[in-house]
Amino acid sequence: MGEDGLVTAAASAEERAFEAGLRPRTLAEFVGQRKVREQLSIMLAGARGRGRPPDHVLLSGPPGLGKTSLAMIIAQEMAVPLRLTSGPAIERAGDLVAVLTALAPGEVLFIDEIHRIARPAEELLYSAMEDFRVDVVLGKGPGATAIPLDVAPFTLVGATTRAGLLTGPLRDRFGFTAHLDFYDPDELTAVLARSARLLGVELTPPGAAEVAGRSRGTPRIANRLLRRVRDYAEVRADGVVTLEVAQAALRVYDVDPLGLDRLDRAVLTALVKRFGGGPVGLTTLAVAVGEEPDTVEDVSEPFLLRAGLLARTPRGRVATPAAFTHLGYDVPADSLGRSQAAPTVAVPTALFDDET
Repeated sequence: MGEDGLVTAAASAEERAFEAGLRPRTLAEFVGQRKVREQLSIMLAGARGRGRPPDHVLLSGPPGLGKTSLAMIIAQEMAVPLRLTSGPAIERAGDLVAVLTALAPGEVLFIDEIHRIARPAEELLYSAMEDFRVDVVLGKGPGATAIPLDVAPFTLVGATTRAGLLTGPLRDRFGFTAHLDFYDPDELTAVLARSARLLGVELTPPGAAEVAGRSRGTPRIANRLLRRVRDYAEVRADGVVTLEVAQAALRVYDVDPLGLDRLDRAVLTALVKRFGGGPVGLTTLAVAVGEEPDTVEDVSEPFLLRAGLLARTPRGRVATPAAFTHLGYDVPADSLGRSQAAPTVAVPTALFDDET
């Protein structure tokens, strides 16, 4: 993964394999999402007491917050096997039938990005979730025959980053739904302390707090930055991740104190310096930073919007006063992009000074 991908929440297959060793195994080990953990704990305890599989579970929220980890924990808490697949992998109804009929009683089936499951497979999933039965149609036309197949009682855990794309009938068949929120710095500090113990990294509390503050509220990003900071500490320091070592390492990797990377700062700089703060269209902005519009919209904009550095208006993208301040420029009198006049420019401050 390149430097520009250090603070993206998406994970490569290689990173997912590495994450497996850091995932919590029980709800007690899972950090953050307090309300979701409490609700799941009650539901799972009730299911164990009845000797029945728990209700189907739908987990929604941005990537990197622990949806897959929670699915694994549900299986672990119920002491049953876990089968993993993804929505894009289920292209036909037959693909889903093969998965469902192979399930053992009580098994947990995890479907990641469930909103991307093929529509014929989704419709077949309805009866499987409600009645633990699927109807396989053989042949076509008047001679077609439906053969009912029983499915062992199971628990479906669906994960989605786009809950709005789920159809109503599918959403209604989940007995428990939960939305995972971004983590606060204290929760991320606890995540980093646990990961550091598992990785054998000596991490001081100030060093952990520094990494947590630049992790965009996402455990996956926090663990990724911890690995890069560990490398720096071992190569250029004494192996201990202190505040100073964390700051120096993240300066090398172009992750600034707000968690912005090269692309994020390029977008803000183009808005502020070239377009006077905006408004400017997405395509024009993407050309200005040398990226595809989809990359700017999907990779950079979500965090800039959440951080209050960028706003979307009917006329285009606009840099907020916080963006001018973060880049070290004076905030213009009209800072919401209604004027195309260039802002009064001050000498930029260093983005990576400890005081920034």
